[in-house]
Amino acid sequence: MRNFGKWGLGTVLMAGCSWAFAAAERAPWQLNMHPGVTQTSHEAYQLHMLSLWVCVIIGLIVFGAMFIAMFKFRKSKGAVAATWSHNTVAETIWTIVPILILVIMAYPATKVLISEAYTNESQMTVKVTGYQWKWGYDYINWGDKPYHVRFVSKLAGDSDRTRQLRSGLDPNSVKNAQGENTYLLDVDKPLVLPTNTKVRFVITGDDVIHSWWVPALGWKSDAIPGIINDTWTNISEPGIYRGQCAELCGQDHGFMPIVVKAVPPEEFKAWLDQQEAAQAAPSNATPATPAAAPVAQQTSSAAPSNG
Repeated sequence: MRNFGKWGLGTVLMAGCSWAFAAAERAPWQLNMHPGVTQTSHEAYQLHMLSLWVCVIIGLIVFGAMFIAMFKFRKSKGAVAATWSHNTVAETIWTIVPILILVIMAYPATKVLISEAYTNESQMTVKVTGYQWKWGYDYINWGDKPYHVRFVSKLAGDSDRTRQLRSGLDPNSVKNAQGENTYLLDVDKPLVLPTNTKVRFVITGDDVIHSWWVPALGWKSDAIPGIINDTWTNISEPGIYRGQCAELCGQDHGFMPIVVKAVPPEEFKAWLDQQEAAQAAPSNATPATPAAAPVAQQTSSAAPSNG
């Protein structure tokens, strides 16, 4: 019963985290997907809408035929059931038509997948590493200039303290400067990216399988130990975009959010140069040379004792 209680508590916590994340991303009365802020997210949204309307048309045809058969050709109106069991023409039609629909829909879907995998001509590379239960970010380069900026991003301190059992703290009191509830949604160090820049991500894991997912970017990618997955994004609008680990990675899976902060390129360059200087300063500092001891003191300590 103790183990069952732990699993039940974990399920409730993860469900609560997912609900909070969804609540933060959706608009009031929003029922559809969000178009996002990248080319990939727009293409995924268009594919979703194409699939939705195809399903709507199929549903109207199927359910329309079913309701006509139920109400117009019912026994109470004197209808007599047909005695045939097969119709070659009908069976051929309802076999070929779905195949054609799938083939037609596969073309744009494959095109989007190929585009998502095309990471050439990227202007910047960021390495993402999944840990239990936080994210590591390495800025490899921006343009022709290499960078050595690295940091670990984890759940913000106020959410982390509040989530502890018997903390006595109110999750509704965890808010940002704008007054929005950010319980389990904020991090101590967001991933800062420039807008209107093709950014290549190389994604891996350090311990178990994680999945890096920010819905506004339009894709998610598994972070697998020993394997490098790569993809790209190009954010069109400045803003804060939130995500989560989308792969069950352990007991604190629900407590490793993702926050992407997109800023204009000029602001990003100033921030990146500042981070580079701050992280390089300790390693470049020359250690102080110990002061030499007085000559007289060295001589007296080296001379044999006459006592």
